[in-house]
Amino acid sequence: MKAHVLFSGGKDSSLSALLLEPHFDIQLVTCNFGILPTSPVAQEIAKELGFSHQIITPGIDILNKAVEMVKTDGFVNNAINSIHRQVLFMLAQNKDVSLIADGLRRDDRVPRLDLSEIQSFEDKNKVLYCSPLMGFGRAAINKLIESNLVITEEESAGMLKCDYEAELRECLTRDIGADKASAYFPKSHKQSRVISRIKKANRA
Repeated sequence: MKAHVLFSGGKDSSLSALLLEPHFDIQLVTCNFGILPTSPVAQEIAKELGFSHQIITPGIDILNKAVEMVKTDGFVNNAINSIHRQVLFMLAQNKDVSLIADGLRRDDRVPRLDLSEIQSFEDKNKVLYCSPLMGFGRAAINKLIESNLVITEEESAGMLKCDYEAELRECLTRDIGADKASAYFPKSHKQSRVISRIKKANRA
């Protein structure tokens, strides 16, 4: 069975793919709205991990609506959740997709699906959904990273990363300017990008 894993190039989605690897044929899936040139970054990281990879291009209206949501709410949480749900739905419409996974963790606030949403999503779309890291806290995930991945971490505003936040931030910046856009995001927020996979033979 193939697992389509939503992939940002960061540690969480990469770890999810690694945890599923013994049991499924892994297909990494990166969402790109065409606002930033993130596709080559995701493709290179997927190659380093040794997984097949594809880019999906949701309609730009999804991102534009998310921008308006941020300006109305005054924060990004609902907007990012909205994008995630619509990307899941878009992927589920592919007849070749039977299991969708992501890198959501126990400590994450966004994106986030509650149990009733997951059950409804699976029932309506006739697909399976899982978040392999949902049982892990930050300390446990750091232990998994130590033995599986080489990563770099930078402030999210300065890292070209293949997630919803990067293009949402850029779209907001183009609309209202960098200073106003940055006010909607956490002041200090580091994100990761995977550099390489630690091969078993090289582990201590």
